[in-house]
Amino acid sequence: MIDLHCHVLPGIDDGPASIDGSLALARAARAAGIETLVATPHVSTRYPNDAATIARLVDDVNARLNAESIALEVRAGAELAATHVGELEPGELDRLGLGGGRWLLLEPPFATVVSGLEEIAAELQDRGHRLLLAHPERCEAFQRDPRTLHALIAAGVCTSITASSLVGRFGTKPRRFALGMLKEGLVHNVTSDAHDDVRRPPGMAAEIADAGFAALTEWLTHEVPAAILADQQLPPRPARTSGGLAARASRLWRRRG
Repeated sequence: MIDLHCHVLPGIDDGPASIDGSLALARAARAAGIETLVATPHVSTRYPNDAATIARLVDDVNARLNAESIALEVRAGAELAATHVGELEPGELDRLGLGGGRWLLLEPPFATVVSGLEEIAAELQDRGHRLLLAHPERCEAFQRDPRTLHALIAAGVCTSITASSLVGRFGTKPRRFALGMLKEGLVHNVTSDAHDDVRRPPGMAAEIADAGFAALTEWLTHEVPAAILADQQLPPRPARTSGGLAARASRLWRRRG
């Protein structure tokens, strides 16, 4: 499996404080069946990280993984706060893509009202970026009124929900919303959004299966993320026995190349 959203780098945000914590998270990820982690530290007003620092820490972590014979690859990325992305220079933004590509992981505000997000997304797309929306199920504004989320998806933005949301670790509302998104064909990817090996550990397959979507595990955790890292067209979602929803989902998955 490939995890596109993980806070594995040490001392850079609210993930591990030390390299030892990074290694503990990596071991837990490998035990959960994950072979590739994309390090996505926060890039925000609170955590004004930059591409050079992220790249250096990715090299440090990979060196330690090799030394410890942990069969896991860490690649560079970032979780970009939508409220902060406008402050980044275009060149810097280009270096913060998932795995070094053109896909950006965009974090919507945790707020009851979201304004300007469609405009931000459109501007980034106009610059040639493709967008993966981080944990939309935890955005209260989307829960209250999903029309903005639907508009973003219709405009080509893809979504990535957190696996632990599916089993209620962030509460009932995010769980219900995440399950509804999956049933309606509005999810393209599932990630761990892990921050450590105990409190918020890496894991995806077990949570997807627990939610009743085991048949989509390969697509959600390998096929789609592999295509994102390779900057390729996303593969179509596997057909499910869900009546008209399967046809609707199939149309939604055909994104621009």
